[in-house]
Amino acid sequence: MINIISDSVDKTENLGYELGKSLSRGDVVCLMGDLGAGKTTITQSICRGLEVDDYVTSPTFTIVNEYIGRWDVYHFDVYRIEDEEEMYDIGYDEYIYGDGVSIIEWADKIRDILPKERIEINIERISDNKRKIIINPIGEKYEKMIENILNNN
Repeated sequence: MINIISDSVDKTENLGYELGKSLSRGDVVCLMGDLGAGKTTITQSICRGLEVDDYVTSPTFTIVNEYIGRWDVYHFDVYRIEDEEEMYDIGYDEYIYGDGVSIIEWADKIRDILPKERIEINIERISDNKRKIIINPIGEKYEKMIENILNNN
């Protein structure tokens, strides 16, 4: 588990961008944190790193938005999910185990159905521009990926 204190939006965005550049097909990023913590900001910067040209917004009412970049990107917002079974109704398995990159906001709401290997990022708001970012890479592939990102920045 890695703890990072980001004292600016730029630093937070750079972390997301570098992560996005490192992701490949089948990767899953799980975002957690309170409202306004910065989950969508991180998602937008991950998408920039994945070469997504579209404007990235949170799919609060649609549950999933799809974007085209270096890989397809599936951006979930599961805040309004009442039951994990709802995820299967939208084709969850096809997305998560498909050829794209999945980014899941509010991932803690569906913890029991998350893939065994994934990157978990918890964002805690300290002040307007300051965040505590806790990165938990689960699986050897993700441990190496995060280590490389941190060593190169």
